[in-house]
Amino acid sequence: MTDTAWDSLWIDAAVATLDPDRPGAYGLVPDGAVAVAGGRIAWAGPRADLPPGAARETHSAGGGVITPGLIDAHTHLVYGGNRAREFELRLTGATYEEIARAGGGIASTVAQTRAADADSLLAQARPRLRTLMAEGVTTVEIKSGYGLDRETEMRMLRVARTLGKTEPVDVITTFLGAHALPPEFAGRPDAYIDHICTDVLVQVAEAGLADAVDAFCDTIGFTPEQTERVFKAAAAHGLPVKLHAEQLSDQKGAVLAARYGALSADHLECLGDDGVAALAAAGTVAVLLPGAFYCLRDTRVPPVDRLRAAGVPMAVATDCNPGSSPVTSLLLMLNMACVLFRLTPEEALAGATRHAARALGLGDDRGMVRAGMRADLAVWDISEPAELAYAIGANPLRAVVKDGVVRD
Repeated sequence: MTDTAWDSLWIDAAVATLDPDRPGAYGLVPDGAVAVAGGRIAWAGPRADLPPGAARETHSAGGGVITPGLIDAHTHLVYGGNRAREFELRLTGATYEEIARAGGGIASTVAQTRAADADSLLAQARPRLRTLMAEGVTTVEIKSGYGLDRETEMRMLRVARTLGKTEPVDVITTFLGAHALPPEFAGRPDAYIDHICTDVLVQVAEAGLADAVDAFCDTIGFTPEQTERVFKAAAAHGLPVKLHAEQLSDQKGAVLAARYGALSADHLECLGDDGVAALAAAGTVAVLLPGAFYCLRDTRVPPVDRLRAAGVPMAVATDCNPGSSPVTSLLLMLNMACVLFRLTPEEALAGATRHAARALGLGDDRGMVRAGMRADLAVWDISEPAELAYAIGANPLRAVVKDGVVRD
């Protein structure tokens, strides 16, 4: 019998597999080993059970913890300029809706993004992405939505694709043309939705620039009826959907998203019981965004207890954007998800790995340390997984493995 040959082997670690088929919290293997071959996990489990084999490289985790690579399943990372002035206004009492209706908010970033060429957008976005990567992120979703015209929306998506080709991270792109009403369509939201569905989305799909389609269904966004038209157009092009839902009010967006088999419904502070039931029945992931909740000084918490009781998978993401969540730390979001939303540290970490992968339609490919999964791993100088959510502002990252290769 010939021993197995691996590309690499990781030992001297507790392995938090996040595999629900393994017993105990985090699917933890206290003295574990992970073997990698061909960019995939070839074997993971107790070191004592490691099958006979040889690895070209053996790495010690130094007694730390190995987790799946982190996944940020909701960002608006590509944009022009900033909105620091609005931060000041909110501190004086102005609400998010008041700022938006006065021409600030998303409209402000649209103007700055339209004025930026691709090189400028790339130069502004790359440091944000690298900050996320420095905390163990191996997959990130990036939305458009700050162009609101064909040219700029496609430019944003091309920049996002370029980031995925030039940085050692997987970038999943989402077309968010139905993010807000642009000034040239003021007072004509239905005409704008027509434009999105019959022009911009068509061009985006034909160019292969988007992996999914999103919309903002709320009082300062679009109605459920308008959102459904976007969903139908996405389906016509074979693109899955997701939705900004129930952030400011209960518009029944989550129910609509579930009806269309959405990958995720995101925000959800105002989610009702019917929305919880719909998400559970559809298997749609609830993406929680504590950064926006914190920055907007919101007081209505997503119904975590009801989501948990219904078995709805809960992801945790940064919502990195210039207005309501200028956040580039997914580790900080783990802490906020626990402190503000009362997730357990295990739920928070699952939310940035296993459930985040599912929110991007990648649940069969990554997000767990399991044989056959993509070999995206994060190695941490910690003694137990809960430390990742516990320590505020800490970054105990030791190493990242992306597609089986140690990332520089």
